[in-house]
Formats: sequence, structure tokens, C-alpha cells
Amino acid sequence: MDEADVRQRARAFVAKVDVSNIREDLSPYVAAANARVKKDDLDEGESGYTITKPNGKHIITVNSLETDERQRFTICHEIAHIVLDLESSHEEVPSWSYAKRHPNEVACDTFAAELLMPYQLWLSVVPKEEPSLELIQQMADLFGTSFPAAASRFASLSDVPCAFVTMERGAVRYAARSTSLRQAGAWISPRSVIPAGSVAHRIRFTGNNTTDTGEVSQDVWFDNWEKGLDLWELSRHYARTDTTTSLLWFDGEDLPDVEVNRFGARVEDDGGLSELTGELPWPGRSKRR
Repeated sequence: MDEADVRQRARAFVAKVDVSNIREDLSPYVAAANARVKKDDLDEGESGYTITKPNGKHIITVNSLETDERQRFTICHEIAHIVLDLESSHEEVPSWSYAKRHPNEVACDTFAAELLMPYQLWLSVVPKEEPSLELIQQMADLFGTSFPAAASRFASLSDVPCAFVTMERGAVRYAARSTSLRQAGAWISPRSVIPAGSVAHRIRFTGNNTTDTGEVSQDVWFDNWEKGLDLWELSRHYARTDTTTSLLWFDGEDLPDVEVNRFGARVEDDGGLSELTGELPWPGRSKRR
């Protein structure tokens, strides 16, 4: 089950539920999953779990010591396990980390994001303007999610060339790209180091909780990219977990006109055939074999 399959399943689930008040109340999702939610004081780092009774009813337990936005995400994550029928595999890896996380957990995170920020509802309320710290925080507050979750959602559904990059301990872990960037074959290599010259590299070096915005060259971030074009980067560093995030965007007019193959990779120009001039070359002496 790839990311596209997960999103399709999530949107099909959302379509069957009244989401008019989902930003305040997740109970329609809980009921649709045949579940009940209870809160308990769990150990630090344990966000929640699900137990299924013999009668098929699911009991989702969430950590009451965590923030409301974290509890909302946990509820949707556990619903994903139920709907997708995927076993849990937390294995002592922090829920905010993409490093070494089981594919089931990453898939359920993707499903949870679709539930917390429903596709159609998001598009109906997101301001039609360039991203900013204030805009992303506004969307996070509106949907009761974290800043990184809202930034990632913005990048995925943006009409402008946009990407959201998650980095841990100085290395890229995940990048969400807008449709236009995917179609252009824009690629940020997972597990690569945070590129020198980026805002993310600069603010992580401070070692403090920091947020900053700056203009950098597009080829600083994207592999095998045309030089001479710039983008905006809104970056935030979380010192406690050594996690850094960057929202990247630029005007569609600055998107290079490139060709991609059926796998989404950029097709490099190897010179190809020389331009036709209308003049025949001097006949050679070699014979056809």
C-alpha cells in the first residue's frame, strides 16, 4: 500500500462522515470506526494504543498528559490502524520521527493527516496567497494540528511550486511536494545532509529554537536542478529533538521547463540529434552490412 492508496482510502472514509464540525469534534470519525475513546495517564513517549473487544468494538486509549493537538492526532492515527487493518509497530521510536519507523506507522500518519485536515474542507478555507509563518500558524490553529502538520498539508495541496522538508539530526527524512513540483521531477534526496546555503542549515547551527525566512537558490535544495533561480524558505528548528523543518516555495514562472519519464525522474538533455538544416551531409564510403 503506497502513499496514494492510503490517501485514497482516507478520503473515501472522510466522504462518508459529516465533517462540518470535525475541527472541534472527532466523534464522527470515532463512531464510523466502531470505536470509543478513553484517556489515561500513559508513560512519557507513549501516545496511545487500541484494543479490540470480542464483539468487534475498538477501545482507543490516548495519553491525557499530552497536548490536545497531539491527542487529536493520536486518535486519528489509531483510527487509521483500524480502517486500514494495519498492525501497530511503534518499537520505541518517537512518533515524530521518520527515521527507522515501520511503514505501517508512516501510512497511519498519512491517513491521520487526511482526517485532521480534510481535503475539500482545507481547500475551501486556505487563503489563496503565498505562505508565511502567520498563514501556516493560522491553519494549524484552525484545524487543531501542529505547525509542521499544517505546513506539510499546505505544500501537498498548494497550487504554487511548494515543498515541505522534515530533517532530523542534520539529515533529510521526508519531503512532501506539490503536484507541480512532482510533475517537474523536483527531487530532494532522503538521508542527504541539510544542504549548506539553506536557511535550515543556518538556523540549526545556532542550536536554539529558531524560526527564520530567507531567499536561497533553488539548486541548493533540488537535485540536478537548473541554476540561477531562487526560492523562499521558511524554516523552523526544534532544539530538544534536533528536528528542523523547511517550507519551500517559488513563483510558477520560475519553474524550469523540463521533461520527466514515466517514473517521474527528470530526463537530462544529452544533446540529441543535431538540428535539421535542409542540407544533406556528404555521402560516406561505408556500405550497409
